[in-house]
Amino acid sequence: MQGILIIAPNWIGDAVMTQPLLASLKEQYPEANIDVLASTWVAPIYRACSEVHEVIEAKFEHKQLQWNLRKQLANKLATKKYQACFVLPNSLKSALIPWLAKIPFRVGYRGEFRFGFINLSLNNPSKVNRPPMVEHYLALSQLLNEERVAATESQLVPKLNVSTAAKQSVLVKLVSANVDPANIYVMCPGAEYGPTKRWPTSHFAQLAQKLFASNPHNQIILLGSKGDHALAQEIQSQAMQNSHIHNWCGDTSLDEAIALIGMSKAIISNDSGLMHIAAALKMPQVAIFGSSDPAHTPPLSDKAKVIWLNLPCSPCHKRECPLGHLKCLNDILPEQVFATLNTLQQ
Repeated sequence: MQGILIIAPNWIGDAVMTQPLLASLKEQYPEANIDVLASTWVAPIYRACSEVHEVIEAKFEHKQLQWNLRKQLANKLATKKYQACFVLPNSLKSALIPWLAKIPFRVGYRGEFRFGFINLSLNNPSKVNRPPMVEHYLALSQLLNEERVAATESQLVPKLNVSTAAKQSVLVKLVSANVDPANIYVMCPGAEYGPTKRWPTSHFAQLAQKLFASNPHNQIILLGSKGDHALAQEIQSQAMQNSHIHNWCGDTSLDEAIALIGMSKAIISNDSGLMHIAAALKMPQVAIFGSSDPAHTPPLSDKAKVIWLNLPCSPCHKRECPLGHLKCLNDILPEQVFATLNTLQQ
């Protein structure tokens, strides 16, 4: 096997969950170059994976076919003579490029009329009995190998590396903001899915005040996308000593966010892509779950603590609370999160 192409998922958390698949392929085919075709927003995840030879970025847009772009990419990739391609999204359009590039083995899950476009496939699990996402992706690694080997526990844990250049860039930003790198807590108030995965901003603000009371040297950096900037502003306005709270939402690249998380004392986040990054970097973290299921997408790290109330109405997997009370998040109190943080650092 000379060359393997990976068509990456479109979400940051899912991309992190694919790293064990890359590690398994590298172990099975140590001489093969593993390249990844990824959208610009998840490409930094693969730059943090030691198994990847080249990251090929593409400006894919959600819910757009972009036929001309896909044909151009297929023509470019055809010259690389890949022997196999793992198509990790379930969509038909994600399977078009390796088919157009005439890659012989096209591996993925069945779905969305992909018969013929995918020629080595597994059935998609039902939504009722879904395995953890790492296992879901890792199962594909066995389709090219007749000898099926069960994964060990260590193989089911994603691992990322911090870029030296990104770390240097973050250090420059910290110095310019007069922030001591030794006393940083990172809070990630956003979650792309919707409000049912976002702990209230007032709770984040109260937690910030507790961190300042415990150590006046503590600094908090609010991290996320541009879409999370307003949430971070709310936290700043609600917390006292807000000169120690820095809103970096939308002001860092994902490479820099990975580096910053890797430098922090601990991370407090919702169930989000940044949560999975923190776990893959083995950083102390508290992960707050509301409408989603921590059995399906947990932070895979022995330094992570999950807080989930497991109410009768959860997990509902809805974007908005169907009962209108959002108790699954509102009833997780700042005192509980602060106490959990303290157990991580003992």
